[in-house]
Amino acid sequence: MSDALWIFGYGSLIWDPGFAPAEVRRAVAIGWQRSFCMRSIHFRGTAEAPGLVLALDAAPGARCAGLAFRVAPAEAERVLAETRARELISYAYLERRLELSCESGETISAISYVIDRAGPQYCQLDAEEQARIIASAAGTRGPNRDYLFNTANHLRELGLPDAALEALAARVAALAR
Repeated sequence: MSDALWIFGYGSLIWDPGFAPAEVRRAVAIGWQRSFCMRSIHFRGTAEAPGLVLALDAAPGARCAGLAFRVAPAEAERVLAETRARELISYAYLERRLELSCESGETISAISYVIDRAGPQYCQLDAEEQARIIASAAGTRGPNRDYLFNTANHLRELGLPDAALEALAARVAALAR
């Protein structure tokens, strides 16, 4: 199993991995936080009116719960190429191997996409500014708010609620009325 390809989902990959996983495990990335710190100029916004999407941002003491997807060996090359095409579309993410702690106590190494803090799409905005942007932005994959709502709902359904996402979703829902 050590040579298995695992991909860590902490945002839209949770509810739309783009492939049929051979196995799914709940897992935690230690030292990383889920954050709306990436301006989206493709899928959930445009270059003229960027939206915001989640990225893993390094933070001492942080923990980000999500799903680890094991890819079937026969599918590994294709799935990795397709995932890279999706996640690295604007080079705002850096592909990294992260050690994840699984519920079983096992540690696995998984491909994940973390924010490039040196890149032009990186941002640090307060929750109100995030809500304002997410409530109004849209891109090729639809309204930015749908991305937030889907992620918050799926995390809740998995028993992995994210209090910050829940609060942001409530604020965006109020603004979108």
